[in-house]
Amino acid sequence: MGRVAIVRNCVLPLDLYYRVEDHIWVRPEPDGSVTLGFTDVAQTTAGGMLHVSYRPVGRFYPRGKVVALVESAKWLGPLRTPVAGTLIAVNDALPQDAGLINRSPYNRGWIARLQPEDLEADLSRLITGEAAVAAYEALMAQKGLDDCVHCEGFEMP
Repeated sequence: MGRVAIVRNCVLPLDLYYRVEDHIWVRPEPDGSVTLGFTDVAQTTAGGMLHVSYRPVGRFYPRGKVVALVESAKWLGPLRTPVAGTLIAVNDALPQDAGLINRSPYNRGWIARLQPEDLEADLSRLITGEAAVAAYEALMAQKGLDDCVHCEGFEMP
């Protein structure tokens, strides 16, 4: 990963794409696939991650459909893909250690990989770089979100 921004102690890699309102990041991969995960803000607001379960691999999921369910100490909810495509891989480490999302949200705590149908169109609906930083600053101020809290063993991207 490249440069990062720090917003209220929350780490935001500038080279990722974000759906800020859902706290989801998207990373285009060299092979044309995309990796999805929850942001540092998500892991802070949700608390300790407890369990992750997945929808079936090999199926096509339209943008906005659930590809994983995540349970934390404070929250139970879906990861809705911001990219339409076929689910090609899931992070098999998470069902045994969902806390990877807290400790390594941008690296070992990734959640799913998809082969996108129309990546250019889907990325145009997301934000990246300084626009993502500004959006997170505004969202956190509007919702009164506190600074990010990092658990022991947190890995910087």
